[in-house]
Amino acid sequence: MQKITAKEFTGQKAWDALDIERIDDATVRLHWTDAPYKWHVNDGPEVFVVLDGEVDMHVRRDGTEDVLRLLPGDIFHAENGDEHVAHPDGPVRALVIEKAGSV
Repeated sequence: MQKITAKEFTGQKAWDALDIERIDDATVRLHWTDAPYKWHVNDGPEVFVVLDGEVDMHVRRDGTEDVLRLLPGDIFHAENGDEHVAHPDGPVRALVIEKAGSV
């Protein structure tokens, strides 16, 4: 058993993660970042939950880019093949659940 206080987790570099659990072929990780990730497409679904901070999630659909503002408590769900990139607005902590080894 373990209690994790998200606000207390800080990485040494952007997108550092605390591995919380692996459930079958999925990982549950707490990420800390203060810099954008990279455009990517997961090889399976992804659930991205903002716990602390704010994130602009850029998504591309049919050649059009949209930006979704995510606040604490907001959940972003990407399905297999959805192109996206997270841009934090200052330091952010997010819980990410995705296929193990996903980009």
